[in-house]
Amino acid sequence: MDRTSQWVSSPDIPADLLIRIADDVFPLHKAVMVPKCGYIRKAVAAARGGATATVDLDLSALPGAADAFDKVARYCYGANFEISVRNAAALLCAAAFLDMHPTDGGLARRVEEFLAKVGLRTLPGAVAVLRSCEGLLPAAEEIGVVQRSADAIALRICNEVLFPTRSPPEWWTAELAALSPASFHKVITALRCRRAEPEVLVAAATAYAELLLAEVLAADGHAADHSGMHRALVESVVAVLPSTDDAPLPAAFLCHLLHVAITIGASAKTCRDLELRVAAVLDQATAGDLLTVALDGAGERVQNVDAVRRIITAFVERDSAASSGGGANGRNRRASLSGAGALQGGGGAMQTVAKTVDEVAAEIATEESLPISKFVGLAGAVPKEARATHDCLYRAVDIYLKAHPALEEMEREKVCSVMDPLKLSYQGRLHASQNNRLPLQAVLSALYYDQLKLRSGDEGGSGWDAYGNGVMRSSAAGSAWKQAKEEASLARENEALRSELARMRAYVSGMQQQSKGSSSSRGKKGSWLRTLSRLNPFKAGIWGKDTSGIVDGKTDAMNSVKAKRRRFSIS
Repeated sequence: MDRTSQWVSSPDIPADLLIRIADDVFPLHKAVMVPKCGYIRKAVAAARGGATATVDLDLSALPGAADAFDKVARYCYGANFEISVRNAAALLCAAAFLDMHPTDGGLARRVEEFLAKVGLRTLPGAVAVLRSCEGLLPAAEEIGVVQRSADAIALRICNEVLFPTRSPPEWWTAELAALSPASFHKVITALRCRRAEPEVLVAAATAYAELLLAEVLAADGHAADHSGMHRALVESVVAVLPSTDDAPLPAAFLCHLLHVAITIGASAKTCRDLELRVAAVLDQATAGDLLTVALDGAGERVQNVDAVRRIITAFVERDSAASSGGGANGRNRRASLSGAGALQGGGGAMQTVAKTVDEVAAEIATEESLPISKFVGLAGAVPKEARATHDCLYRAVDIYLKAHPALEEMEREKVCSVMDPLKLSYQGRLHASQNNRLPLQAVLSALYYDQLKLRSGDEGGSGWDAYGNGVMRSSAAGSAWKQAKEEASLARENEALRSELARMRAYVSGMQQQSKGSSSSRGKKGSWLRTLSRLNPFKAGIWGKDTSGIVDGKTDAMNSVKAKRRRFSIS
């Protein structure tokens, strides 16, 4: 009777209506509650025992629970109570549940007047009303207070963007952090209906995610004791972010969010959604952004290369789909396939992404545990024709080969398959032709390029287009390729002869020391020297300096005859 002592004019009137809500019991009077509550009136009429019997009702399903019913009872008894932004929605839901619609306007009308004049007139007030609706679903949605609150928030945000009233101008983004993901999604939908600028949606989404996930983002997903809670929170936030078409979020923010999602073990759907979002803005991402995704939770080892590869593949597919249409896009696609896009020099999104991918490949190439398949899958995710030059890609390949010196010939060829030696610059081809880490196939390709360029002016029907690609007849190309292979074979033979010659010189030196002072030995030594001189293929050629220490009586005679020069390098 403590709750109702101030509602009844005379405390001597016994209560004949008991309202139970969970553990709370309200002893009330039928004469007061029945005229103003249709729900209670029907329940009393259906009860047995007559008009004087005490009726016991369980209203545990009432929206707002005991706090809301306390104010409803105060209203029915004519007592004073406070309507605020925190209980206005609950009072509306309770009034609708109890069917409180008398002719004098009732509780619902008083609450509606409060919302119209006070509650929804400011952004913080509208946010508080919408937040209070989160525990009243679905009743709050059925009476429309959720939609009204979301519309009011969107209106206040648009007005604040056009006519700022506080500093900094984006102060309103912090107000949204109090909302649940579901409520925030309703605000984003309302902003879209009001045709808000994409910048407004981006500012709202990034600020909301950063504030709501501040603890998760700061810990990079390492709070193991709350991993389950963090996982659910990240998944719910990602699910309500605005679509990429409406508001492409910053690439750095998305990459960080994807890194956290992978680290805490978010669902495959959430990770895939973030990967597609990153792919949509990949041309704005830096190598550091993609490395954030590739590294593990501690940021020390390369672990998530497959996620980066899927991002690049999604971007390439998206770009191909956009370029396969008619009109100018179709012409651009045909130009790219023909190689004409190389003149753009990285001006397009694909060229920008290719450069970023090459930088990422060079960074992760030093990882000793990185398999060849993952390196090739990442570096080869971008089409070869997207790069005007393959110098950056060659640098990544060379770093990988240097970090993995134990690779076999076939494995090194697989690593080099991602690049095209014909698209290296002159300095790149010069370095590749002298790089002993490259497989022979790659070196021959670089030599083949220069051979074609050397003969392009002499072969009929041959030439060079504007992009440095050789155009020759198949017979001429085959002949140049055969000659390049012969020169490589000759180089190997020369190297073997030089090794054999060095061993023989060491042997002769040993014999010279043993037979010193013996005339017969000196004669034998001279015979050996003359034999070696006749076998020396480098005596008067370009490699003559390597055998200058050998003394031969016929040196002058041999030097007078110009030997045929064997040529290995054509650069």
